[in-house]
Amino acid sequence: MAGSNSSCRISWREIRSGRAAPGGCAPAGNDDSVTATIAAGTKRGSRFPNPCRLMRMEETCSKSSIGVDVSEPPPCVSIRFPPPPAGLQCLDSMRTARRVFICTLFGGLTIYAQGERPASAAAMTHIGKGYELVQNDRFAEAVQEFRAALALEPGASNARYQLAVCLFAVGERDASRKEFERLSKETQNDASVAYYLARLDLVAGDSAGAIRRLTPLMAHPPFPDAAFYLGSAYLAKGDREQAIHWLRKAAQSDPRDFRIHYRLARALQQNGLHKESEQEYALSTEMRERYNETARQSVACVQALRAQPAARALEICQRLFDPNDPDKLTTLGMLYGENGRYEEAIQPLQRAAQLDPDSFEVYHNLGVTYFRLKRFAEARAPLEKAVSLRPDFFGSNALLGATLYSLKDDAAAYRVLDFAHQLKPDDADTAELLFRVSVILANKFAAADPASALKFLEKAAVLRPGNPELARRIAEIKARLAR
Repeated sequence: MAGSNSSCRISWREIRSGRAAPGGCAPAGNDDSVTATIAAGTKRGSRFPNPCRLMRMEETCSKSSIGVDVSEPPPCVSIRFPPPPAGLQCLDSMRTARRVFICTLFGGLTIYAQGERPASAAAMTHIGKGYELVQNDRFAEAVQEFRAALALEPGASNARYQLAVCLFAVGERDASRKEFERLSKETQNDASVAYYLARLDLVAGDSAGAIRRLTPLMAHPPFPDAAFYLGSAYLAKGDREQAIHWLRKAAQSDPRDFRIHYRLARALQQNGLHKESEQEYALSTEMRERYNETARQSVACVQALRAQPAARALEICQRLFDPNDPDKLTTLGMLYGENGRYEEAIQPLQRAAQLDPDSFEVYHNLGVTYFRLKRFAEARAPLEKAVSLRPDFFGSNALLGATLYSLKDDAAAYRVLDFAHQLKPDDADTAELLFRVSVILANKFAAADPASALKFLEKAAVLRPGNPELARRIAEIKARLAR
C-alpha cells in the first residue's frame, strides 16, 4: 500500500455483567458471579456495560497521499474512490481511498445454489476469518480461509463467491474465472457472478464476451458500475454510439465518478463531438479534484481532532459536511467517531443514511456510534439493517447481539450471538455474552419448559466446560425429564 501505516484499529470490548465494587472497577476477567448467575439468574440491573469497563479502542488508520482509511469497526473508508478502468488492481496507489469499493464487493452479497444447506460451524469460522482478513486488505490470506471453508463444505456457494472475488483482487484471474464459472452453473447464472465474468472478459480483451454477459443484467444491475463497464466494453469494441449511450447512463447513476466522464469524453471525441467531449474532460478533471479535496479535508480533520482545541477542530471538520453527498457525510461521521466525538457523528451519519439507504457502512457506523453512547434502543435498528445488508460480517453481528443483550431481548440476543460466535469462536467477549444469555434463558425456562432450559444449559456448558454448577443443573433437569 502506498503511504505509511499507523495503528488505529477499533474493536468493541467488555460488555460484561460481572459485579463491581461500589465506586470501583471489577478487575478484567473477574468471574466470581458465574456460580451465582447460574443459580439465580443475571441481575437485570447489571445488563448495561460497566462504566469502569469501557470499550477498549484500538485504532488502525492507513494513510496515503490521497485518502484516509479507518478500519473495523467501521470496516471501510467512506470516501468512495471508484476502481480504475483496468480492473480491481487492489494493490495500486488508489487502494486506500477505494476501500469502500472492496466493501461493495464483499458486503451483504449472499448467493446460494439451489438446495444448498447452511454451512457448518467449522466452515463458518473460516468464512468469518476470511471476512476479517479482507477488511485488512490481506486478500491472499483470505483466499486460504475461504478455501479451508470450501474443503469442509464444497457446496457453500457464498464462500466460493468470496474466494473468487479475493482471487480477482490478487490478480489470479484464471483461478478466479474457474471459481466464477463453477458458480455460474451452480447458481443458474447469478447476476453478480455474470458481472465478474464480464469484468474478467474485459480485462482479457474480450469486449464481445463482456457485452454478451452484461447486457442481460442492465434491467437490474447487481452493482452500480455495471453500465460503466458495459460502456467501456463497447468503447473497446469500437461501437462508439453504444459506448456513449451506456456511459451516459452510468453518469446519470453516479455523476461524481470521474472515470465515467473520462471514458465518455473519449467516446464523444472519437465520434467527432468535440464540444461535448471537452465538457466531459473538464467534468472528469473537476471530479478528480473534488476527490482529492475531500481527501485533503479528511486528513486536516483528523489532524485537527487530535491536536487542535475542540471548537477549532469542529470548525475544520465541518468543511466536510455536504448535505447532498453521502460519501463525505459518512467520512465525517467516521472521523468524529474515531476520535471520540460520538454526538457530533450522529447528524452526518443520519443524513448519509437518508441519501444512501442501502449502504452497509453507513448503518454499521451509525449503530456503532449509538452503541458507544449507550443509546442501545437507537443502535438496534441501524445494526439490524447493517446485518441484513451484510449477514456474515462478524462486527455487526457481535454489536447487534450485545445491543439486544443490553435491551434484555434475550431470545433475539441468543440467536445473533450464537451466529456471531460461529463466525469467530475465539472472540472471548462474544462467547461471554452468549454464555450469560444462555444461562438467563435456562433460568427463564427451567420451571415451565425444562427441555428448552436443558438446551440453553448445554450451550453454556460448551462455553464453560468443567463448570460444576452447570453440570449439576444439567443432571437435575435430565433426571426430571426422565421421570
